[in-house]
Amino acid sequence: VYAYLESRGGNYPEQVFFGLQYILKKHLLGKVVTREYLDQAAEFWKEHFGYDIINREMWEHIIEKHDGHLPIRIKAVPEGTIVPTGNILMSIENTDPKCASLTTFLETILLQVWYPITVATNSREIKKILLGSLKRTGSPNLITTRLHDFGFRGVSSYETSASRFLTNYQCLLILYISCFFFFKNLVGACAHLTSFTGTDTISGCVLAQKYYLAKTMPAFSIPASEHSTMVSWTR
Repeated sequence: VYAYLESRGGNYPEQVFFGLQYILKKHLLGKVVTREYLDQAAEFWKEHFGYDIINREMWEHIIEKHDGHLPIRIKAVPEGTIVPTGNILMSIENTDPKCASLTTFLETILLQVWYPITVATNSREIKKILLGSLKRTGSPNLITTRLHDFGFRGVSSYETSASRFLTNYQCLLILYISCFFFFKNLVGACAHLTSFTGTDTISGCVLAQKYYLAKTMPAFSIPASEHSTMVSWTR
């Protein structure tokens, strides 16, 4: 079974592809399935739906033949690539005919890539506007620091993220529970760094170093005073 991802169109004619590597390393790389996780997940699904619905034969086949590794092939354009609307960004297919349903089973978690793509694309479009103004005023060299990310305050906390507390079996077989708020904070902050180097959302820098192997500090800020300091001066 073969499936693919593309942008069907939006505000811009191009998209910045970004965020897949984090998803793959975080959720799909290495030994994902074990018999213990399978038993726990089967019990969960039975309670959730009211009867035994899990495709145990396929998952046991993955455990026995593939040692718990998912038999899938994912192809994608290099992250950071500018892709015109209507072109394939990523594809996925099963490499074992006995695991045909695995391809679209993973669709939910892979489609979380829409958010970093959107953030990276918006940042690039804003960068174009800012760069035009900077060129007219004579200081285009300042462009990478002109849009600063204070977005941590605009998303949910680490604690509200489901993914922070999920066991391995849940990450495997309860993929329909989106780790969205935690994902937005981390990957959205990192996606911003594809166009700018200013941020107060430190989690984006941490993700860039851990999952994208950034060797140096990817973004910067200043030790600014808190609002409470200004309030105490009654100004």
